Amino acid sequence: MKKLKAAIIGPGNIGTDLMIKILRHGQHLEMGAMVGIDPTSDGLARAARLGVATTHEGVEGLARLDVFQDIDFVFDATSAGAHVRNDAFLRSLKPGIRVIDLTPAAIGPYCIPVVNGQAHLDATNVNMVTCGGQATIPMVAAVSRVAKVHYGEIIASISSKSAGPGTRANIDEFTETTSKAIEVVGGAAKGKAIIILNPAEPPLMMRDTVYTLSEPVDEALIAESVARQAEAVQQYVPGYRLKQAVQFDRISPDRPIHIPGVGPRMSGLKTSIFLEVEGAAHYLPAYAGNLDIMTSAALRTAESMAQRMLAQA
Repeated sequence: MKKLKAAIIGPGNIGTDLMIKILRHGQHLEMGAMVGIDPTSDGLARAARLGVATTHEGVEGLARLDVFQDIDFVFDATSAGAHVRNDAFLRSLKPGIRVIDLTPAAIGPYCIPVVNGQAHLDATNVNMVTCGGQATIPMVAAVSRVAKVHYGEIIASISSKSAGPGTRANIDEFTETTSKAIEVVGGAAKGKAIIILNPAEPPLMMRDTVYTLSEPVDEALIAESVARQAEAVQQYVPGYRLKQAVQFDRISPDRPIHIPGVGPRMSGLKTSIFLEVEGAAHYLPAYAGNLDIMTSAALRTAESMAQRMLAQA
């Protein structure tokens, strides 16, 4: 079976985990190159040992590799600022190259595979939002397909050990991008995102809390929609699960609540969803579910694009 070649920019935790996923599980994709800027990078060394072409000269070095002419996909696992430059450089050489953005730069449309992945199969740049977004926005969308959501709030708690330099450099972009995607993809009229880096030892798995305030509907409809969405995410992130039953609170118009930026007298149905994400431990420990869900979602998105491209060839 023919496969399309992919390059990964950023040989850190996310990039290395993604490389191993492609090498082990790529159906329509195969590794073409690993790109970094540090010649002593562990990720570059591992890639070289696995027979993958490498360069420590950034995207310029990638363009000089013989394999570049065969690269159809580039995953960018650097930072939001670097991605803007990388995308512009790559597009100047290959206008139609497919770029999967694992930073919060959001040049292209937000992509959550189980929510809107099929809508962007022809996009040349898609943004995978954030780890918190990949974990929680499916749940906001699950509520939205049953009831109009006035407000969606997510809290993503991850182990401090699983937050590398790129994640730490992008905290502001994380909250802004995730908040916007809660609205654009999740369907909430207003979104808010919070990230917590937990320094606990031993490290804790990724935990996510989702709160929505929606129009009153039958609670059983929301619970069923949430369960169905969780099963859909588990197709590519097996360690994704609900920690407990969905919780509901009816907020009466007689006792409204004030949500800053949304309204002073809000009422309706409050839904609380509690999640845990265990990583597949392909490269990182199982507690790093935040990184695993990002790489898994990126690979699922690219595989769907590649399948379409091969079918049209």
